Amino acid sequence: MKASIFSGVVPALMTPCKADRSPDFDALVAKAKQLIATGMSAVVYCGSMGDWPLLTDAQRMEGVERLVKAGIPVIVGTGAINSASAVALAAHAQKVGAQGLMVIPRVLSRGSVISAQKAHFKAILSAAPDLPAVIYNSPYYGFATRADLFFALRAEHPNLVGFKEFGGPADMRYAAENITSRDDNVTLMIGVDTAVFHGYVNCGATGAITGIGNVLPKEVLHLCNLAQAAAAGDADARARAKELEEALGVLSSFDEGPDLVLYFKHMMVLKGNKEFALNFIETDVLSDSQRGYVEAQLALFDKWYADWSKLPGAVQAYKAAA
Repeated sequence: MKASIFSGVVPALMTPCKADRSPDFDALVAKAKQLIATGMSAVVYCGSMGDWPLLTDAQRMEGVERLVKAGIPVIVGTGAINSASAVALAAHAQKVGAQGLMVIPRVLSRGSVISAQKAHFKAILSAAPDLPAVIYNSPYYGFATRADLFFALRAEHPNLVGFKEFGGPADMRYAAENITSRDDNVTLMIGVDTAVFHGYVNCGATGAITGIGNVLPKEVLHLCNLAQAAAAGDADARARAKELEEALGVLSSFDEGPDLVLYFKHMMVLKGNKEFALNFIETDVLSDSQRGYVEAQLALFDKWYADWSKLPGAVQAYKAAA
């Protein structure tokens, strides 16, 4: 099975809230359409960025179905407290016409037990055998999928086509070195915003799933294009990619923390997206200091990027990679 859906730049959508703090699926679809029009290749829903632990399975399914009906290429997150819910989400994704699965490990119950995780993965993959799937590898889920388990699963489930690696540079290197580089049909997706250059250039990633790309889609596409050009040996693009990734460093680092959704939603509001002003739980808010910090950092980046993107090398490398 080919993994074309797991390429390009893919924002992990956040879930907008109505005034009563219920999901605003009209706003979700509208934002997805805007991001695709900007140049994103697909979207993820509903992963950690979409607040999957705070939504019911029915709400998540409604969001997926609304996106599919709007013509948006959707990769569906399968995070769940129990395998039965994960299986239902996967089966629904295939039924309504989603294009991929992001398979999340079993959490809380027996999460460190390899045999339990293998059974969990197998159940999800079996529920949607026609959908290409990647395993979401993240330390936040308390389980690291290693090469022996991955290939044991792939031997029985050809729809398992790769990894979304969130564990950072060392884990991404492990995945590239031990799993994804042996077969062009096994893909690696960058899963953390701070490791875009490393993922493309050093690990052969085929795409990136991004949080900050919701806020700064043009700029993140620029970075990914530069990194891809650098991976092809373009020396100027390599230098410019490093400059841009460094400038994005603080904003991208919010992707690594527990308040990632709060930070990214606040930045969305600063960029004019008022539908992201609320969170599902009323007390889930940034502190005054957190707000001041992210506002200053976003303003600094915007000012820097406006100046930097005028430099001939940045523009030329971007056009060469686009």
